Amino acid sequence: MSQQNLTRRTLLERDRELRAVDAALTELCGTDAADRAETRGGGVIAFEGPGGVGKTALLGEARRRAAARGCTVLRARGGEHEQGAAFHVVRQLFQPVLAATGEDEHRRILGGWYDIVAPAVGLVVSGNGGAPDPQGVRDGLDWLVTRFAVEHAPVVMILDDVHWADPESLDWLTRFASRTADLPLLLAVGYRPEGLTADVAVIRALAERQGSRPHVLAPLTPSGVGRIVREVLGDHADDAFCRECWAMTGGNPWEITELTAKIRDRRLKPQSENLPALRELVSSAKDSGLNERLTRLGTAAVRLAWAVAVLGIEATPALTADVAGLSDTEAVDVVARLVDARILAPPRPGNGTKPLEYLHPLIATAVYQAIPGALRVAMHGQAATVVLGAGLGSAAAGRHLLEMHPEGDPWVVHHLRAAAREYLRAGAPDAGRRCLARALREPPALEERPAVLYELGCAAQLTEPDVTVNHLRAALEEPALGPDLREAITYRLAQAYGHSGRMEEAAQVVAAEIGRATSARTRLRMQTEQLMWNMFRADEKESPARSRRLARLADHLTGRGMAERYLLGLRAWDALTRGEPVATALHYAEEALGDGLSWTDDDWGFEVPILVALVFLHCDQPGRAEELFNKGIAQCERKGWRGSHLAFGFTLLGYARLRRGALGEAEELAREGMRIADLVGSSTPAHWTAVGTLIGTLICQGRVREAQEFAAAHRGETLPQATLCPDVPAVRGELLLAANLHREARHQLTEVGRRMDGRGMRNPAWCPWQLHLAQTLALTDPPQAVEVADDAVRRARQFGTHSAIGKALHTAATVTQGPERIKLLAEAVSHLMRSPAAYDLAVALVDHGAALRRIGLPQEAGDRLYRGLEGAVRCGADALAARARDELSAAGLRPMQLRVDHTSPLTSQEQAVAERAAEGWPDARISEATGLEEREVARLLSDVYRKVGTDRAGLAKRLITPTAGLPQRPAPDPG
Repeated sequence: MSQQNLTRRTLLERDRELRAVDAALTELCGTDAADRAETRGGGVIAFEGPGGVGKTALLGEARRRAAARGCTVLRARGGEHEQGAAFHVVRQLFQPVLAATGEDEHRRILGGWYDIVAPAVGLVVSGNGGAPDPQGVRDGLDWLVTRFAVEHAPVVMILDDVHWADPESLDWLTRFASRTADLPLLLAVGYRPEGLTADVAVIRALAERQGSRPHVLAPLTPSGVGRIVREVLGDHADDAFCRECWAMTGGNPWEITELTAKIRDRRLKPQSENLPALRELVSSAKDSGLNERLTRLGTAAVRLAWAVAVLGIEATPALTADVAGLSDTEAVDVVARLVDARILAPPRPGNGTKPLEYLHPLIATAVYQAIPGALRVAMHGQAATVVLGAGLGSAAAGRHLLEMHPEGDPWVVHHLRAAAREYLRAGAPDAGRRCLARALREPPALEERPAVLYELGCAAQLTEPDVTVNHLRAALEEPALGPDLREAITYRLAQAYGHSGRMEEAAQVVAAEIGRATSARTRLRMQTEQLMWNMFRADEKESPARSRRLARLADHLTGRGMAERYLLGLRAWDALTRGEPVATALHYAEEALGDGLSWTDDDWGFEVPILVALVFLHCDQPGRAEELFNKGIAQCERKGWRGSHLAFGFTLLGYARLRRGALGEAEELAREGMRIADLVGSSTPAHWTAVGTLIGTLICQGRVREAQEFAAAHRGETLPQATLCPDVPAVRGELLLAANLHREARHQLTEVGRRMDGRGMRNPAWCPWQLHLAQTLALTDPPQAVEVADDAVRRARQFGTHSAIGKALHTAATVTQGPERIKLLAEAVSHLMRSPAAYDLAVALVDHGAALRRIGLPQEAGDRLYRGLEGAVRCGADALAARARDELSAAGLRPMQLRVDHTSPLTSQEQAVAERAAEGWPDARISEATGLEEREVARLLSDVYRKVGTDRAGLAKRLITPTAGLPQRPAPDPG
């Protein structure tokens, strides 16, 4: 019987499923060339059924029909014993495509994702690229498949035995599958329901959401079985015999195929009088009969069949012969006999490079299970040796090493550690952890054990810091621990504690190691780490003493080494939060920054680079901060890091946009930061930083009810004992104030103030709790409100940024009555115009205009209200814009046409005044040189500060440094 007839026979009674395949292909490809030119969508089509029911044959027919319609077809298959091989299915999909091209084409195809995705798809890359986290690799694979689908449309991706897919491939597939509806890509999958995992269930659900339930393949009917029996054995097969065949096999197409072949081999006549003999034969169509058939082929055939089962995806003819102990010539002969016996599938073309495969997965399972246990372990050991000898790498050998019994073999430990490094480089930390955990059980030599524990802990650091903690604590307790490794373990353990919000434990870990330090360099680094983690503690009791110690250390540092630069960065942050003069904070931030601080340095954390950027942000140089945040995000993305680092990057970039008044962008960035943070955990500092930023953004937009609902959704979550930016309890107080819950707001903000003042954090630019508390007191205790506001103004003047002074003066005005209120509002506007705080300026302008209207100065009021309205619309503050329009209407004025381009380039006038201001010219001199009124110069510079993202002090650096959003050539003035 030819293979073609065999395939056709197994598709009996599959008309409904084939019609579904044709419909899906028509939806993908259209019906003619004109349809092909249109952008069409794909989707998911799923086939479900037990082993042997015909899923593989059906998917094979789908592949042929897709190819006949001109589709690009990618295919892969899960393997029962290859589930531990990370990205096994992904590599099957793409290696045939990539194998036909060279590195230059690979880099073109993968683009900027090359270093991240290449190891996952099986390409050899430099070992210096770092370990991407799984989300980074998934994002890269999404990009690769999307680009491939667009360039080679229409595409059909066929995945058989998905229930056996490796977790890494399946994790990517289940997340990506929903996107197929928007791409010219059809995903066709087959799986067994008895092997259904939660991930495969997602595929089933996706098919249902796209309007088609998974197609459950039913067993063949007695009539269908009768057709197969008569086709193989002859038309003389009687009905009783055919029906007995159906009853014995349950209508399973594979089992009836095997049974009829056995009947033909035994030359059993298909008549009812032979039913007893038929029943005796039934078992031989299953496991025991298969093993007997294999044994009759001889010892060499048994060894080779076992070798194929053990090697799996590495079972090329040469390696299989090696493991089986056969010569190449002997192996060719044995393979031919196994093919004739319907045990192996015919070898695929490929000059011996394609692996040998069983004719059906059921045969592979039966053969593997038939190998005696001790011999199977030994064969896996031989397979590991052969695979390594062939240059396939430690990861390929690792799958076999995991099956071996622990024997304290250093060779096994060495290659399991190497396999873990390969898996980590491919973005498969779970596979890496399996190898390292097995290496621990080997076990390694006493002096090697701490290193294995350290590597095991680091494998989970980006995505599971709690797991990291357990392994690294165990590593620190090892007796055979050298000083260099102890330092590395201590640093990683403190970082894992910190990323979990356990700042006190992070500080305690490094404090315990300071006394053990054997070098001044190590001691300085540990002191730096201790100071940093204590600084991040929300419950730190000795903040003033720590600040004094930090100041003394910083005064004697040159900033040459990385530890010294990190200490200077901490000093800058401490100066900021304590409210020291802005020049002091900026001086230390510049010294720490030097020629740049990396977010992804394997030896140093990203915390201090973030703090340095935040110093620039709160010192009225948000454009500088955004530049640093963007660089950090780019570094994380180049390495494929999609954990806390990237979450902080997006969220804090959003926070910078919030402080500049770009509220729509702030919301979008904060939500993206939260999405990434929640992949790591909902109680982490990264998560809560996003929560605080998003609540603050919604308040500014006037969406107070939405902010309340969002805050309520996160009320039951655990807030980490960590200093956050923005401070979440202070943001909660601001929300209560915005919702007119003054008593609750007063209580919340009083507690925040007690905590902040107790720690010496007295800068309203960093945590404006006083500004909100004064407003809560205005109705019930006006004198106390004025006192609190006046103290905030004093603190803001001590710090010295225009945004801090302007906001504090604005608050003082809101709790003051009479002419003094007008004076304070005017002064607040004057300061805010000299800052990049666009939203705060818009609020102050509207309040000032409203106050001027109420005292009968409509012309001056109209000017302030119009400018406030323009600023509100530009910022996306809808509620503020509505209030400005109401005030204009009350003044008898109509809003003019607004100019609201937030990112427009500097006009020629703005460029002219900006360049002179950057050179240190006062406004009066600029007015004289340009012929503009001094008031107009101030207004133009206010727009410059907003667009460039800095105050006057940082203008020179921003004008000479090309940055995103800052054009170097002026645009013509409008009108």
